[in-house]
Amino acid sequence: MKGNELKPRIGFFGRRNVGKSSLVNYLTGQQIAIVSDTAGTTTDPVRKSMEIGGIGPVVLVDTAGIDDEGELGALRVEKSMAALAEVDLALLLYTEGNYGEPEERVEAYCRDHGKPLLKVLSKAGPIDREDLIARIRAALPEQSWHGRSLLGDVVGAGDTVVLVTPIDSSAPEGRMILPQVQVLRDLMDIHARAVFCQPEELASTLSALRELPRLVITDSQAFALVDSITPSDVFLTSFSVVLARQKGLFDDYLRGTATIGSLRDGDRVLLLESCTHNVTCEDIGRVKLPAALRKATGKDLQYEVIGGQSPLPLNLSQYTLVIQCGGCVITAQQVRARLLPALEAGVPVSNYGLALAWCHGIFDRAIKIFQQ
Repeated sequence: MKGNELKPRIGFFGRRNVGKSSLVNYLTGQQIAIVSDTAGTTTDPVRKSMEIGGIGPVVLVDTAGIDDEGELGALRVEKSMAALAEVDLALLLYTEGNYGEPEERVEAYCRDHGKPLLKVLSKAGPIDREDLIARIRAALPEQSWHGRSLLGDVVGAGDTVVLVTPIDSSAPEGRMILPQVQVLRDLMDIHARAVFCQPEELASTLSALRELPRLVITDSQAFALVDSITPSDVFLTSFSVVLARQKGLFDDYLRGTATIGSLRDGDRVLLLESCTHNVTCEDIGRVKLPAALRKATGKDLQYEVIGGQSPLPLNLSQYTLVIQCGGCVITAQQVRARLLPALEAGVPVSNYGLALAWCHGIFDRAIKIFQQ
């Protein structure tokens, strides 16, 4: 079962009192969202999971009215439009004879960003639940719920893959981090053989194998050490790079990473870390990546970190580079929603793993397996 963070998202948009919350409750068969005749009852996006036959679990996102007014209303509309950027499918509710600028704004956004949109006429009589679910099923992009394999096109059944997983103060107690779990599950689906070790055990692990592995995947923070140990004829990459290829705008990442060498003193770098966790002295985004960039470029750079799904700065053009984490806890659409504003502002984007590979001089090696 996917966690809420990885399920495809279906958003409900429309004016105040158009029936968005009622429709969410109707589809889920539960009183999830508060329903009232008072306009503006829904103030923040409300999320609820449900199962759709043939697709699996999805998250329904109920939003505030897109016609809200006043200073507070404008903030609610802003949150609704932010939710629109992150959903995989938008349902736009409207009433007979009442389709104007607010609806056209949602429609234009979906058209300009290639986002599927279903228009639902509300309050014109009973809605056929099964018919609407069938329409949702047909419109929801397949890649949002049936994502491609992380490694299935570069690793085959029977191949051996060594997974190097450092255990330091930033590692969760008693468990593996999510990217490692996701890669392991993908390798199991491929019927490849996965071998785990810590960085200091890599040399002995490779020696114990009857033949060299096809691929070594490491946590990005151990890139330099793992590169020095892994034979040159064995492919090497990192968990972050693997996820970046599946979820992010990989070609944009590659172009953006190449600009690291052009950074100058005083340039501002924005680090986007999609999860929230306890920060330690070994934190990869706040400590190790800035240190690696400083050493590799020789430049005095300024850094800002935004964790979780906190709003991005309005003026992204103030940054010279944006670097996104692997995004293991968010959907591909959410990664795109975070990065597209930067790209539209002309700011290059990179990824934690790719940036660290560049800093250690192994960028070409880290992407070689994906460029065959």
